[in-house]
Amino acid sequence: MNWMKTFLLMGALTALFMLIGNMFGGRSGMIFAFVLAAGMNFMSYWFSDKIVLTMYRAKPVSEAEAPDLYRTVEGLARQAGLPMPKLYVMQTDMPNAFATGRNPDHTAVAVTSGLMRMLNSEEIEGVIAHELAHVKNRDILIGTIAATMAGAIMMLASMARWAAIFGGSRGDDDEGGGAGLIGLLAITILAPFAALVIQMMISRSREYLADSSGAQISGKPLGLANALLKLERGNELPHAEPAPATAHMFIVSPLSGRSISSLFSTHPPIKDRVAKLRAMSDSYRVG
Repeated sequence: MNWMKTFLLMGALTALFMLIGNMFGGRSGMIFAFVLAAGMNFMSYWFSDKIVLTMYRAKPVSEAEAPDLYRTVEGLARQAGLPMPKLYVMQTDMPNAFATGRNPDHTAVAVTSGLMRMLNSEEIEGVIAHELAHVKNRDILIGTIAATMAGAIMMLASMARWAAIFGGSRGDDDEGGGAGLIGLLAITILAPFAALVIQMMISRSREYLADSSGAQISGKPLGLANALLKLERGNELPHAEPAPATAHMFIVSPLSGRSISSLFSTHPPIKDRVAKLRAMSDSYRVG
């Protein structure tokens, strides 16, 4: 099912690329955009994990450098029946985490230094188990591709905006594809929203599933529930916000209320996620 979602995502984003290309240059622009999108799809599949890790200056850590964190990840990966992922740390006060990679054999889990300072060991276990659940459920590839492609779409939308400002839109040609200034302005407004809508469609249901699967891996639903509450509060504090194109990859939304992008959240409400985890904990006690 996730392979089908990945294929549909690549197709939808390629179509959006081609629409923007047509706005810029008619048929020739559309062909150029198709070639560009094909290249982006190739890069997204093979290298999107490295792109995202580099974007956040995530540094690989060894067992000697972070023994407690390494042993936690190693133990939970064993419980989940997964290979040990590569482990990265991002030096930022923003408390958060994400997993990336194209399959369970090529996976990285990244946590922030802010998360490690804020959470206790049981809560960190819950977060890591959630990220490993994304790996086990095989939905990290589609999330990473969405991040890469959404970022590219927003870049193209920015180019369209500058083209509109400086009169760079092309006139009508013999193929009748000219969109002019109004078309460029429409792309400027709609392309980022389209990218966000695609991210929202991908992300919301998979977060609930990863919460449930992660709680089963760790056996501690309340650890994850308490972590989510702390991370929600921590991400409301002032800090350098990540690019909106990658927001859906994190365990909680890193976009504060100061950002208009937070109006189009890629994550379900924390209170709903916590309620489901507490219900799981209650069922464990009854059982």
